[in-house]
Amino acid sequence: MARYTGPKTKIARKFREPIFGPDKSFEKKKYPPGMHGNSRKKGKQSEYAIQLMEKQKAKYTYGLLEKQFSNLFKKAAAKKGITGENLLKFLEARLDNTVYRMGIAPSRSAARQLVSHRHILVNGELVNIPSYSLKPGDVISVREKSQSLEVISNSLATPAKRFSWINWNSSDFQGSFIQYPERSEIPENIKEQLIVELYSK
Repeated sequence: MARYTGPKTKIARKFREPIFGPDKSFEKKKYPPGMHGNSRKKGKQSEYAIQLMEKQKAKYTYGLLEKQFSNLFKKAAAKKGITGENLLKFLEARLDNTVYRMGIAPSRSAARQLVSHRHILVNGELVNIPSYSLKPGDVISVREKSQSLEVISNSLATPAKRFSWINWNSSDFQGSFIQYPERSEIPENIKEQLIVELYSK
């Protein structure tokens, strides 16, 4: 399966929440897409359908392909602790997600592009793999030649929400991944236990 590049509002409407961030089009039409979207009766979904929907929501939110998500789940299950929480911690520790959280890019897809196009350094070394898994203490910075890029300067000019597990210094174009976040600190509306139940079948 290729990465989804279609209309994001359509996907957000499918899950009935703006999973890609603020969306004016979504606010106007919060019902599912399709000709019967607003009037469609809510049929009772099966347990499997609900679990699958939650996995799809997590995949679209963080921009992962099926195999990537499956591999990350296996890694989370093998690690000591609560599997669902481990999964979200690993998703948050991805380089593209951290670049987005730091405010260097306006969206996760824009962050993926910045990483892929060789604009981001980790511990002073160029890393162009969006799925690169950060470890506590890793230093993330913008390449000197890339600091004047319009997408970066525009994004940094917008006040970004701050998160306790990362820090960012705009004057140095540098920040760090301090630690894995606690589940209570992750703002995404994902019911990770449903994903665990799905993979446990």
